[in-house]
Amino acid sequence: MTRTTAGPRDQSELEKRDDVLVFTSNELKGELEVTGPVRVILYAASTAQDTDWTAKLVDVHPDGRALNLCDGILRARYRSSRSHPSLITPGQVYRYEIDLWATSNAFLPGHRIRVEISSSNFPRFDRNPNTGESFGTGTRLVQATQTVFHDKEYPSHILLPIIPQ
Repeated sequence: MTRTTAGPRDQSELEKRDDVLVFTSNELKGELEVTGPVRVILYAASTAQDTDWTAKLVDVHPDGRALNLCDGILRARYRSSRSHPSLITPGQVYRYEIDLWATSNAFLPGHRIRVEISSSNFPRFDRNPNTGESFGTGTRLVQATQTVFHDKEYPSHILLPIIPQ
């Protein structure tokens, strides 16, 4: 039997981890269609000079299954430019725009919308040693402590392309 590694997977066990931040809506009263590009605007700080930020859009079914729809990653050094990377200052809050690519999903009545934020999604994306060293040459690993902000001054949020009924 061949095991498929692509496509939606139940995220319930992963969401129990201490390094995954989970935001979940209330149960939907009616159908909500989301079709198009999805982005997360994240305001965050790290104790490292470089780190990754990952985000997932998840459809939570009434039975508790949490199926991933789309995801993305942004390496902090590329927050402003892919061609001119710059390390971050530990402890400083930065704005990150994470592209989750595109999806098309009808969130049905009784379902909930969930967003997961983390600093890693290995093995889907390679790991970041958090040192700021050049990739492929560094040998050290640094543990990073991450802080995500979601208040009036730093309004972290998801941008969903909602299709009107």
